[in-house]
Amino acid sequence: MVPGRVLMWGALALTTVMSACGGEDIAADHVASYGLNVYQSYGPSGYFTHEFDGDEEFYVDLEKKETVWRLPLFSEFTSFDPQGALRNIATLKHNLNIVTKRSNNTAAVNQVPEVTVFSKSPVILGQPNTLICHVDSIFPPVINITWLKNGHSVTEGFSETSFLSRNDHSFLKISYLTFLPSDDDFYDCKVEHWGLDKPLLKHWEPEIPAPMSELTETVACAQVVSLDTKGPCESHSRREGALPAYKS
Repeated sequence: MVPGRVLMWGALALTTVMSACGGEDIAADHVASYGLNVYQSYGPSGYFTHEFDGDEEFYVDLEKKETVWRLPLFSEFTSFDPQGALRNIATLKHNLNIVTKRSNNTAAVNQVPEVTVFSKSPVILGQPNTLICHVDSIFPPVINITWLKNGHSVTEGFSETSFLSRNDHSFLKISYLTFLPSDDDFYDCKVEHWGLDKPLLKHWEPEIPAPMSELTETVACAQVVSLDTKGPCESHSRREGALPAYKS
């Protein structure tokens, strides 16, 4: 379980709304958040991201001091200097320390995260796929997301996004697990958060359509009425699901 500690955090973001001018009321077609900075006193020192319409474009790995693009293709035609993010985080840390000294340390309300697990594409046995654990309504942004396969911890083949901001100031995080579907395996996404009394397990197992029953031989009696003459009743052997044969 995530240890229960006092968490102080601060956030700073520059949001740009892109839309055609249309008077005083602007209906946003797209929203970009450039430089979402979060620094917290517990866990990772913070993070820095760029988002577009709620999707992460890139984040800065503060430990490795490098820019990590959500889609590597982006790095081929643009770049971002991670030093700018490091300076922003340092400033945010300084400001947060000042605010902390002047605060009455009133505890924030821990939200209960919402967890959903689903596969990236329709499941076909033996075909590689990806499981997605979608964790929404996270606050504060301190959480552990892990995977279990048949009740045992998964140690490889998974990745996750950084925290993504929401309009209500909560956060979203997504974890991905590559796997090979089998009707003998089941999976759980394990979520630990201060808003939960105990770790939450979201279960998932492949929904494989039941195999078609073996074709059975049936006897059909076809009676044909032609004009006012009734033909003889004939026995025909046919497979289940096939149309009965009619004598003309």
